[in-house]
Amino acid sequence: MAEQLLRLVVWLCVLCAIFLPLERYFAVRQAQPGERQRWPDLFYYFANSLLPMLVLAVPLALAAQLSRALIPTAVPETLAALPLGQRLLLALLVGDLGAYWAHRLAHRWPPLWRFHAVHHSAAHVYFLTNTRAHPVDLLFTRLCSLLPLYVLGLAGPGVAGSATPVAVILVGSVWGFFIHANLRVRLGPLEWLLSTPAFHHWHHTRHDHVDRNFAAMLPVLDRIFGTHHLPPGWPAEYGSDTPVSNHLGGQLAAPFSPAVPAVTVDRTEN
Repeated sequence: MAEQLLRLVVWLCVLCAIFLPLERYFAVRQAQPGERQRWPDLFYYFANSLLPMLVLAVPLALAAQLSRALIPTAVPETLAALPLGQRLLLALLVGDLGAYWAHRLAHRWPPLWRFHAVHHSAAHVYFLTNTRAHPVDLLFTRLCSLLPLYVLGLAGPGVAGSATPVAVILVGSVWGFFIHANLRVRLGPLEWLLSTPAFHHWHHTRHDHVDRNFAAMLPVLDRIFGTHHLPPGWPAEYGSDTPVSNHLGGQLAAPFSPAVPAVTVDRTEN
């Protein structure tokens, strides 16, 4: 555990060294998050980096075993025969597809929105907003992203099988910090292929288009399923109309309370 914490501290220093100068000189908005947002965000960074490894290992291993009885052996054998590069690209696509539907369900099903609202409560969107998520929300999304990999045989026992989910998580995490960053960056034609801060910031708008742009990396998924939205400008305001406590304890506890409204924002798509 101490070694993992040290790695997270080093990784946080690297992220700060990269994004803090960029967000200072190429910011969408010059206003920066205050301590009331930064301290909970730091907690979420460490907690949500450690928790999935501890909680999801057993369910995913069981899913891999169960899939052997449910999925024809030809499927995992065919996928396992693919070159490593092709298998990793396919895993990224499958993982992003699973995360897309988990994310979309979290917006549509009130019990899940209770937890996901913590992520959308950020009034300032910057790189650490990536890991600002209630642990229940993060575990649900991560499970939906990785489970198809184990079911299809893209992940499992062995060096290659264990490398696949690690690669999916690593690439997804790095890209997640980028698309949440307070950066006025556009990638031109590449925005058809890859998500960008502009693409994801519209998902964090306080009104109108919060139910758009669910994909983490591949916006083509939003185009296919009719949830893509990428105008030339940037959102006027971030946050959510769902009441979320400014205090960490309230953010963690409130979603479990039936007294808290599950959804108070207008969920109408535009």
